[in-house]
Amino acid sequence: MAGTKQMRADLALLAVTFIWGATFVVVQDALGGIGPYYFLALRFLLAFLFLLAVFYKQFQSLDRPTLAAGTLIGLFLFGGYAFQTVGLQYTSAANAGFITGLSVVLVPVFSSLLTRRLPNLFVAGGVLSATVGLALLSLGNGLQVNYGDLLVFFCAVCFAMHIILVGHYAAHHNPVILTTIQIGVVSLISFLFGLGLETMPAHFTRPVWTAFLITAIPATSLAFLIQNKMQRFTSPTHTAIIFSTEPVFAALAAFLLAGEILTLRQLTGCALILGGMLLAELKGSQGDTPALPAKQEESTAGSQ
Repeated sequence: MAGTKQMRADLALLAVTFIWGATFVVVQDALGGIGPYYFLALRFLLAFLFLLAVFYKQFQSLDRPTLAAGTLIGLFLFGGYAFQTVGLQYTSAANAGFITGLSVVLVPVFSSLLTRRLPNLFVAGGVLSATVGLALLSLGNGLQVNYGDLLVFFCAVCFAMHIILVGHYAAHHNPVILTTIQIGVVSLISFLFGLGLETMPAHFTRPVWTAFLITAIPATSLAFLIQNKMQRFTSPTHTAIIFSTEPVFAALAAFLLAGEILTLRQLTGCALILGGMLLAELKGSQGDTPALPAKQEESTAGSQ
């Protein structure tokens, strides 16, 4: 029963990753007409308002621990986006893509330090395969470390901590409220950065409106809600490996929508990422502990 729940959770998280990867090209086009902080602010504001409107009755049970947990998770989520945004000004998109993907390595490292338990060999093999695949898919002539790469590394740290914190707190708090709070935190801080660093455009272009339409609800409200609901049934390391497939879906979307061609090296990278995910999924479940013991999962899920 527990294995079935984990499989369903992993498939749901894979669907989330597909959505994020498929919207990458859309977001790229939108950023030509609006600053990244204002884009994040409005994208997450629309997502916040949607969740608030649909689930407003659940907020009657909002308490301080849930507010604190959602705020902490939201800070790391914003940190991931912010460090990535600033880092991209000083490094290449290829370097940024690879270094951001290093969260697949950082999650099991941080988890092992926190739980004092090592991941099993199959999961470790999946992490290694996904990391090599990310390098082949993202990097061209090698990784030349610069200031921007350091900033993007902090982005990977923040995203890794976001995955770990969701795995911890979503097991003990209402996932709808938790998701809404962290999305609201990202919107608020992004607005503050936008006010200080960017100029709001007088009008939005069609690509900007299209990006808001596609990313606000499917890629933000629903995607993060699914993550917060389903990650309790799987481990943070499994989640990180699944999320490492995002550049695969992004490359597929770029091929279908923008006509970009993948080289043999990049196709090999895609295969290694998918292989790492399958290795962890099919062989790595034993000993890879979900965020919540089975009995506690039942009682918590039943209370929602």
